[in-house]
Amino acid sequence: MQKIWTLILVAALSLAACIKVSEATPAPTRALFVTATLPPTRPGLFLPTDTPTVTPGPTMAAQTSVTPAETAAASCKDSAILLKDVTIPDNTTVPGGQKFTKTWQFKNMGKCPWKGYTIVFLSGDRMKTPDSASVPDTEAQAAVDVSVDLVAPSTDGVFTGVFELRDAAGQAVPVGTEKSFWVKITVGNGAGQASGSGSAYPTINPVLYAHCQYSENAGYVQQLISLINQVRAEAQLPTLTVDSQLAAAAQMHSVDMACGNFLSHSGPNGEPIGYRLREIGYASVGFREIIAIGTPQDAMNQWRNDPGHWEYVLFPAGGWIGVGYAYSAASDFGGYFTVDFNSQ
Repeated sequence: MQKIWTLILVAALSLAACIKVSEATPAPTRALFVTATLPPTRPGLFLPTDTPTVTPGPTMAAQTSVTPAETAAASCKDSAILLKDVTIPDNTTVPGGQKFTKTWQFKNMGKCPWKGYTIVFLSGDRMKTPDSASVPDTEAQAAVDVSVDLVAPSTDGVFTGVFELRDAAGQAVPVGTEKSFWVKITVGNGAGQASGSGSAYPTINPVLYAHCQYSENAGYVQQLISLINQVRAEAQLPTLTVDSQLAAAAQMHSVDMACGNFLSHSGPNGEPIGYRLREIGYASVGFREIIAIGTPQDAMNQWRNDPGHWEYVLFPAGGWIGVGYAYSAASDFGGYFTVDFNSQ
């Protein structure tokens, strides 16, 4: 009997020697995108930027004497990005008739300082805002807060005022891939007037997230679409076309993640992507989804380092794409991206 138990033990040890348990990162799981390489940023949450902030040195300080005409020179390649809403995130509820101050934070992405720049009311709901507001002088690669005073309408509804950033010569400065930005508020229960200006995507779950302050960023959305199509072009793959239904579903999930403070392909009640698409009337079954956090370039870096997600970015067949983005300072990761694809 002892010999039999000895043989069993030897066989078990031999079998165990053939099995290797790896301590390395497991194979990418497409159902859940949660990785130890993306630690929560709280406390002290801030919106990450694509490039580090440059501390002005002696050379940059000397540039403050540059005239507006010189800043408009072609060599400056003037551009900006919207970093975040400092106050009054999109869909903030404001009492009717109340005065409030909206503040955006931009980054000067050009090579020359901003001097004599303004933001100008363009369209939508004026909300008693002035025609223009001054932008503080800003060095190249530096961030700046820009504010405007408004008054909420006295009637219930959703109101959006659209603005444009202009240089000293009155020329529009692109903000990311967009030409404008906005302030978007809700008065009362949101019923009544609804402005058609501002975000390209609808407000999602206004009742469920009535107390959630989150921001959208159409510039980030367009930038990410451009980055995805750029790497596809480099791989000689077809360009993806934006689909409004996919975009609505993606935006819905990004708001879910930002306001629900989670990072997953499953919705707050465990619903999968297929459920969200069916809810908005999207009948196709050839869909795929990837998610990420941070800025558009952060998202590309995360997917590039995850073979399962990068496979979706470089899916050989052409088709359609929808991108959503939502930012909540109360969440662990800040900004959340959702990208939905369909090849049918």
